Amino acid sequence: MDTFLEGKIAVVTGGTRGIGLAIAAALLRSGSSVAICGRSQRSVDHALANSLSISGSKAIGKPADVSSEEGVKHLFAAVDQAFGGLDILVNNAGVGVFAPVAQLTLEHWRTTIATNLTGVFLCSREALSRFTKRGGGAIINIGSLAGKNPFAGGAAYNASKFGLNGFSEAMMLDHRHDNVRVSTILPGSVDTEFGGGKGARAEWKIAPGDIAEIVLCILRMPARTMVSAVEVRPSRPRKS
Repeated sequence: MDTFLEGKIAVVTGGTRGIGLAIAAALLRSGSSVAICGRSQRSVDHALANSLSISGSKAIGKPADVSSEEGVKHLFAAVDQAFGGLDILVNNAGVGVFAPVAQLTLEHWRTTIATNLTGVFLCSREALSRFTKRGGGAIINIGSLAGKNPFAGGAAYNASKFGLNGFSEAMMLDHRHDNVRVSTILPGSVDTEFGGGKGARAEWKIAPGDIAEIVLCILRMPARTMVSAVEVRPSRPRKS
């Protein structure tokens, strides 16, 4: 087992299922201590007891709403108490509400923007203050090809992911000379329950573990090199 992240500390938001869970497990196998958050204590406990129960690894979890400043502060305070620092942040938590603009409620709009964009800002701000004490760090944002390609019914989700791309690039420019590397992964269709329930799952889609491998590849890069963005698609999508 290649434990190239031995001694590193990571936070993965939305780490109880799907892409986030696969990333958290990959980081643990690579030697990093990992903190995850999810929507409920039950989901966090289940992930820790099952998928993240890796021999010799250090993992903690806490329920947190990333759109809440107070909730984010409590999450990172728990990381401080458990591990005493931070080196890696993976902003993965996200929601999708899909409807034509005329049918989109203000509540759904606010929830989407607050989780997918404001949550990234809040978590990144907490991480950056901690990176200073460690001499730098890495932020990896899980975006979407929907951040480049609008689709009907996706106004709120598209807006959040387009905004994430701009935020990520600006944050990189703000902090690249602080030894902080900011990367964005933009997947297409991934084989999770996000946005479609179990019936939407299919073998032709990208596996969550494939996205986790990309995260590891980004973290393996020499300090002199930053991967700004990675677009990833199914090799053989379903024919229309």
